[in-house]
Amino acid sequence: MDKLILAIDQGTSSSRAVLFNMEGEPLEAAQLEVSSSYPNIGWVEQNPIEILNSVKFVVKSVLEKSKVESRRISAIGITNQRESIVVWSRKTGEPVYPAIIWQDRRTSQFCEELKSKKASNIISGKTGLIIDPYFSASKIRWVFDNVKDVQKMAEDGDIAVGTIDSWLLWNLTSSKIHATDYTNASRTMLLNIKTLDWDDDLLKLFSIPRQALPKLFPSSSFFDVATAELNSIPIHSVVGDQQGALFGQTCLEKGMAKNTYGTGCFLLMNIGSDFKASSYNLITTLAAETSTRSTYALEGSVFVAGAIVKWFRDQLGIISSSAEVEGLARSVSNSAGVYLVPALTGLGAPYWDAEARGVITGVTFEATKAHIVRAGLESMAYQTADVLKAMEFDSGINLKELRVDGGASVNNFLLQFQADILDIPVLRSSVSESTALGAAYLAGLSSGIWKDLEAVKKLWKKGEVFEPKIQASCRDNLISGWKSAVEKTLLKK
Repeated sequence: MDKLILAIDQGTSSSRAVLFNMEGEPLEAAQLEVSSSYPNIGWVEQNPIEILNSVKFVVKSVLEKSKVESRRISAIGITNQRESIVVWSRKTGEPVYPAIIWQDRRTSQFCEELKSKKASNIISGKTGLIIDPYFSASKIRWVFDNVKDVQKMAEDGDIAVGTIDSWLLWNLTSSKIHATDYTNASRTMLLNIKTLDWDDDLLKLFSIPRQALPKLFPSSSFFDVATAELNSIPIHSVVGDQQGALFGQTCLEKGMAKNTYGTGCFLLMNIGSDFKASSYNLITTLAAETSTRSTYALEGSVFVAGAIVKWFRDQLGIISSSAEVEGLARSVSNSAGVYLVPALTGLGAPYWDAEARGVITGVTFEATKAHIVRAGLESMAYQTADVLKAMEFDSGINLKELRVDGGASVNNFLLQFQADILDIPVLRSSVSESTALGAAYLAGLSSGIWKDLEAVKKLWKKGEVFEPKIQASCRDNLISGWKSAVEKTLLKK
């Protein structure tokens, strides 16, 4: 009998559940949007209870739609938005504050103060990260500083802190386990990614008690058994979404890379077992593992990618659905000199300017909403090219191909433009659910469905390939225009 794996993919914009078979093929899926709130400029929050309920809803939906017996589901794998944090009471199980989401910039000043105290070297040397509000530690510190009694509760052992995976594990196992995996922990700015343990110097720097933090596991591990509400299925993997996608794209060898076009845009390259610090404003992070052995990845994080389409729809009202954007982009032959730099929450790699703000340049009377929408799609490719160039310098590896996934990867216009700007082939996986698939692969390895990594590698299937088509001179002109547009957004010049 074919064994099945249930992957839970809790993302920024929505929660998804996907049922996979032993061939790594999706059989059934369900999705539910998750709302965000913006209580102040630069703040982004979500309701932890809504997140949890959305996960329960999509899991229930998949199980009902698939009509499979629960005994056929061998394992659950969880993948999640990284860096976002929840702080809750161990006694009551209730959050003490809304989830602070990875896009949130409220701790910009705190991070600048850390830099002024010369903390950059100690943090980058231990964590591979750059001091930025993006990562979790400053968000946790903000909750401890601004919510009454939380610091004391944490010191007394009543506070649990975690990224979204920890919050889900706690609730989906009836409070039996407070845990996370190394990939999520590596995004907190509290984990020493060389020793694979919470670092005492960093805990002291942020004044966060060790007992508030979750227990650490490799991504592919048995965590605990889900509640009866989830049919008592064992949870066999937890992985941060981008490391999940890297694994799902089977980029398991040094020099392989993938890009995920989601709410943000995330480019990761496997650099093997040796830690390497970036000289070009990238971060070094942990890739998913089946053991306590370390595999490292270089990563460049783009804060706004697919989110620009939602902005077009919800804030500007120039489209009514995301399905319109490719047709609009193709309705004009070029962007008419319009560039959109979507620094709506600052700029990530390789610029790391938290105070940068978005601009639209090159606008004339000839510009239409089609040109602006096209420029928005093109911005995803330009930002990816910025990151990839830095990645090649750091690693000494010239990428031969880029594997892609994520919601916006269904857009053929975007992927063709990406290939043109990068001047390398762009490969779309035959399975668009790479993040969920990575969680499924890791759960399948832990539960014994697949014997080893070689068995998993054989499951990956190439979909459409986009080859570069434009001339070098055209590419250079387009990139030059983009760099000029970026300069207009930067405060740190």
